[in-house]
Amino acid sequence: MNDHNLSSTRGIGSSDIGRFADNLAESLNRQMRIAFEPEERKHLRRFSSTEVAEILRVSTSSLRNRHKDGSFPEIQTDNRGHRLYSAEDIDELRDILGRTGKNSDSYKPGRREGDRLQVISVVNFKGGSSKTTATIHLAQRYALRGYRVLVLDIDPQASLTTFFGFRPELEFADGGTIYDALRYDNQLPLSAVIQKTYFHNLDMVPAGLMLSEYETETANALANRVQPIFAERLALALEEVEADYDLVLIDCPPQLGFITLTALAASTGLLVTVVPGMLDIASMSQFLKLASETVKAVEEAINRRVSWDFAKFLITRYEPSDGPQTQMAGYLRSILVNQVMTEPMLKSTAISDAGMTQQTLYEVDPSQLIRKTLDRAMTSMNSVADELEQTIQFSWGRR
Repeated sequence: MNDHNLSSTRGIGSSDIGRFADNLAESLNRQMRIAFEPEERKHLRRFSSTEVAEILRVSTSSLRNRHKDGSFPEIQTDNRGHRLYSAEDIDELRDILGRTGKNSDSYKPGRREGDRLQVISVVNFKGGSSKTTATIHLAQRYALRGYRVLVLDIDPQASLTTFFGFRPELEFADGGTIYDALRYDNQLPLSAVIQKTYFHNLDMVPAGLMLSEYETETANALANRVQPIFAERLALALEEVEADYDLVLIDCPPQLGFITLTALAASTGLLVTVVPGMLDIASMSQFLKLASETVKAVEEAINRRVSWDFAKFLITRYEPSDGPQTQMAGYLRSILVNQVMTEPMLKSTAISDAGMTQQTLYEVDPSQLIRKTLDRAMTSMNSVADELEQTIQFSWGRR
């Protein structure tokens, strides 16, 4: 009797589920190798003059003239003579502008003396709210803008880790994830699990299935009064690398367990993603109520108040032509007022098409997508990032 008939006779067993997982992992591994050959690692594309001018907040004519007068170095060009900039090139131009341009401080947006590390958790109780999509796009946008960015994947599903071109079930099966920096036995320093990425100014800490063990281990640690408790573990881990970064973005799992609470207690800001639909808003309401009550219990345990510089709600997967969505977005704004970000993150086929090859809007070759669709999605994403950037800057005392 073949495997198929045997399975049909006895039902689906654990060995079948394991076989499904193995087949999927092997196929995904093969697809990732094909997508990133010959390097077998992701790499970042180059950017056009128009994109670079927007990132640096200068005009394209100013960019062109500074190359012409020699104050900017020469840059690689394509066969039509158009300049193509690497992320490192953009950083070099930013340094030059910081030394020679007017309002030089504006070209160095990161932390200054006295500014505390901004740690922003991206959260929601419900899956499908574009948490991971928002996290990786924000991280990449801020890296291009000149911030030193660290991303933490604390979701055992490790979607963000996969987006960065890693294969967690293969590469981190024996360790090297955020779990190792949080666990209660043989804890590693955070620096030991930070991965350099193909994206300039952007590092990340991967996740993996072992992170699920943190939930059970934390319950046991609380019962045995193990110190430091969960609510202090990430904050303490971040102290080791604090001087190396301006921003930390955390992609949280879609549940309010010990993993998420560990992130909330270490955060200086919250970004709550929400799809403008009645069920999603109802779910978010439950999440906020449960979070409030749970954080109060955490405060009693650590004997200090947990507070954030800001909490913002980002409307995601938004379709302006969808009447009910527009109505629900207005409803949300009427209740939460200024806490809801003005700019929504539009639902776009450009984002989903890029995601088919584990790429973002900043990574995908523009020629691979419909230009109008890509421009619309990029404008939306940049606007969201820029609005949140203003909030971050305000938290550092800048207007």
